[in-house]
Amino acid sequence: MRRTTIALLAALEASVSTLIGYGVALVPLMLLWAIAFGLAAPIDVFFRVAGDLWLLGHGVDVTVRLDAVTAATVGLPGADEAFTVTLPLLGFAVLTFAFALRIGRRATQGGNPVVGAAAAVVTVGILGGVMGALAATEAAVPSPWQSAVLPALVMAAGTLVGIARAFARLGWATDATTSVVRGWVDRLPRVAVDGVRTAVRVGVGAAFGVIAVAALLVVVRIVLDHATIVGLYQTLGAGVDGDATITMVQLALVPNLVMWAAAWILGPGFALGAGTTVSPAVTLIGPVPGLPLLGALPPGGAPLGVLWLALPVLLGFAGAIAVAASVPVHEEAPWWTTLVVGLGSGVVAGALLGVFAAWSGGAAGPGRLAEVGPDALLVAASAAASVGVGALAGVFAARARARNAMVDAPREPWVEDPSPVA
Repeated sequence: MRRTTIALLAALEASVSTLIGYGVALVPLMLLWAIAFGLAAPIDVFFRVAGDLWLLGHGVDVTVRLDAVTAATVGLPGADEAFTVTLPLLGFAVLTFAFALRIGRRATQGGNPVVGAAAAVVTVGILGGVMGALAATEAAVPSPWQSAVLPALVMAAGTLVGIARAFARLGWATDATTSVVRGWVDRLPRVAVDGVRTAVRVGVGAAFGVIAVAALLVVVRIVLDHATIVGLYQTLGAGVDGDATITMVQLALVPNLVMWAAAWILGPGFALGAGTTVSPAVTLIGPVPGLPLLGALPPGGAPLGVLWLALPVLLGFAGAIAVAASVPVHEEAPWWTTLVVGLGSGVVAGALLGVFAAWSGGAAGPGRLAEVGPDALLVAASAAASVGVGALAGVFAARARARNAMVDAPREPWVEDPSPVA
């Protein structure tokens, strides 16, 4: 497929992903405009708010200035002054990332992954910058440079992952840029390439294993506390339109909640305001934002307590055993290369979960709400240590088993060559 065609298709799909994300934010706001305001309020305000929500979902900081009446209703210190909301609604970023995976895969199948990825990233960057400029009002001002950069970074990350997955499944592409990268990789020692690949696979697998368990934990908590959540909806009395808007915001926050649950599993937990903590050891919270979904928070210390900390260790161990079994054993590789692979697995898992933790938290409002989410450094350190310990044990166990199998394997008997000597 021609490069121009791939670039146009990637740009079109990136534009569609942006419009879909924007539409998800806009639809409940249109219901609010039609039902609560009787079509009387200026409609452009709701279009701008939808833009703010989409940008906020990609990590863009939004500076908010509340009017005197609203600030008095909020009742938080600092609400009467300008404050910055940095808590992202990660559901929008997940949607963009999902489209980016598809763009990266399709561009790779077309033979020009770099061209497709570049077109998609530039398109989202332009659309984000335009949306940031159009959404700015006296009440809410998105960061101009972040509006152009951060959504594009989400698209870039997704396309790169999509390209990597396509390479793993279909082999390297043949375009010039990919050929140069492949040449660099081919010149590296095979031991180093296999070690890096193993560390990345184990670290990424363990990190997403923790996230998968966290997602299951969130679902279980919602099912167990559904009566509390429904009661909070009824207490708010927001009506059909208001409930739709609140539900949209909560659905966009589900990835945040999953990452907070992962931080809870790892030990550091998360905060819902200054001076609060929710962890397996202790739960100490005060008044929380009025979102019904927060009714699923654990009321106290967790069952099994710190035994949850064993989960990432087990994931690291199991991942190392499974991945190392598919990697050839290099007889010339010294023991310390196995040590580096185990430690590297922990570093990869810690870096990945630390970045996700940092992205999932931020300021949700003024005053005490300026601290919401997990401590990224603590999450990264905890994940690196626990996954690293399990991965170390796993890779050394796999190494020992592989070498024993090589020693114990039956060898072909030596047979004398019957051919006559000339």
